[in-house]
Amino acid sequence: MNNKNKEKILVTGCAGFIGMHLCKRLLDLGYDVLGIDNLNDYYDVTLKLKRLSIIQSYDSFTFIKLDISEKNSLENLFKNYSPSKVVNLAAQAGVRYSLENPNSYIRSNILGFMNILECCRHYKVKGLIYASSSSVYGGNKKTPFSEHDNVDSPISIYAASKKANELMAFSYNHLFGLRSTGLRFFTAYGPWGRPDMAIYIFTSKLLNNKPIKVFNNGQMSRDFTFIDDIIDGILSSITKNYNCEVFNLGNNKSEDLMDVVSIIEKNLGKKASIQFMPMQLGDVKKTHADIEKSKMKLDFEPKINLEDGISRFLEWYIEYLK
Repeated sequence: MNNKNKEKILVTGCAGFIGMHLCKRLLDLGYDVLGIDNLNDYYDVTLKLKRLSIIQSYDSFTFIKLDISEKNSLENLFKNYSPSKVVNLAAQAGVRYSLENPNSYIRSNILGFMNILECCRHYKVKGLIYASSSSVYGGNKKTPFSEHDNVDSPISIYAASKKANELMAFSYNHLFGLRSTGLRFFTAYGPWGRPDMAIYIFTSKLLNNKPIKVFNNGQMSRDFTFIDDIIDGILSSITKNYNCEVFNLGNNKSEDLMDVVSIIEKNLGKKASIQFMPMQLGDVKKTHADIEKSKMKLDFEPKINLEDGISRFLEWYIEYLK
C-alpha cells in the first residue's frame, strides 16, 4: 500500500521509543512524516539521537527540534506544514520522576497538549491520536482494566496529566468537532526501549553484575506489550480515525515481574542478585488490559509473547552496546 502524497502525518516525540518505531513504520508504508522532539535529557540523549538517525535516512521524513509547550513555534509549524493528522507522543514520561519534578509534567503533558489541541483545531487537522497511559487506572482493584472503569483516582501527577488529556480531547471534540483517539499504553517494551523501564534496567544491571531492585518485595505484575503490537494499534487508530474514543493497547496478560527476571537470566545465562524493596509511592501492584474494545474497533490482536519479545530486546541491546 503506498500512501505517498495521500497524508502528511505529524508525530510529536519522534525521537522517543514509540515515536521512532511509529515514524519508521509510517515511512515504510509511504507516508510523508514530519517529526518533532525537544530531545530533552530525561534519559540519555545519545539513544534519542541514534533513534532519530534511523528515521532521518528516509527522504520523506522531516525533523524539526521543537518543544510542544512553545505555542508560537508550534503554530508556525502547523501553518507551514499543514499536517493531515497528528500523533501526539511527546510527553514527560514516567511515574516515579513525577514525584521529583511535577512541574515538567504540567508543562509538557498539560500545557503542551493544550497547544496541540489548539493547533489541531485552528489548522483543520482531520484527526488527533494521542498517548494516554494505563496509569490512569490508578489503584483500581478490578482487573483486567476496562475502558468502562471509573478512572477518577489517579495516584501520581503523571497519571493525573494523562487523565486530563482524555478530558481535554473530549471537550475539544464536543466544542469544535476535533476527532480524537486516546491510547492507553500498557508497559511498552522492545528494541530501542527506554532506559527507565523494567526490562531495560534488569538487563543492564545483570550484565554489569549489579543487584536488581524489585519493588513490593517481588509481588508486582505488569501487562507487557511488545512495541510492534503497540505500533499496529496506533496505525489502526490513524486509519480508522474515530470521532472520540479511548482504547487500551495491552497484551491482555499480566506477567509476574519475577518471571521477567527469570526469562532475562535464562537468555543471558547469568544469575541475578535480587534486592527486594518496599512498594514505591505512586506505583501500582498490577496492570492488566481488557482489550475487547480494541479488538472489536481497531482489529487489535497482539502477536508477540513475553519470551519472544524479551529475546528480541536482548538481541538489540547486546548489539547496541557494541
